[in-house]
Amino acid sequence: LPGLHIFAITLALEVSVGKTNTVTALNNSNILLPCTFTTCIGFQDLVFTWYFNSTELVGIYHGKIKNKATEPTLIWHNPRVEFVGSTTKKDNNISIVLNGVEFSDAGKYTCHVKNPKERNAQHNATIFLTVVHKMVETDNTVTLIIVGVVGGLIGLLILFMLIKRVVLFIIKKTQDGKKECLVSSSGNDNTENGLAGSKAEQKAPPKA
Repeated sequence: LPGLHIFAITLALEVSVGKTNTVTALNNSNILLPCTFTTCIGFQDLVFTWYFNSTELVGIYHGKIKNKATEPTLIWHNPRVEFVGSTTKKDNNISIVLNGVEFSDAGKYTCHVKNPKERNAQHNATIFLTVVHKMVETDNTVTLIIVGVVGGLIGLLILFMLIKRVVLFIIKKTQDGKKECLVSSSGNDNTENGLAGSKAEQKAPPKA
């Protein structure tokens, strides 16, 4: 059906900003805002735009890509924004770098892509940028203590199981040795007491 065909084509275009959509930057530093796109049927005259806080009237970077064999052509960009991606390599990378980050730069950054070859299919992905005065180091002391305690308990459990197996092995060997001694002692007693098969029965009765 025509409607289903259009729907399938629309889903062919996808935009991604990676595994996490949150980025933290140090004030006055440069920060990478990653973005890639995929399409099943290729692209022609593809247009991509980066927006800040969903302000679609004015983007911070606006580019156009003729085809897979060409790199993007700049249409407009904010002087502090630098394009660092590439579309002629394996990944269709349209990432940018925001230079000299300020506290006012904190907010939502949207990577938007439009592909005329897919009947003007559009898709976007969003990154949330946080700007801090100082990076806080994560204290992993508690985590290391927990890992050490758990590891120690596991080690003790393994040691206990080994000792248990050794003790059971020794007990079994000791019991087997006692059984052999009892069998041997029983045979000797039967012979000395003149029971069936003993030398006492083999002697002839005394003559009157």
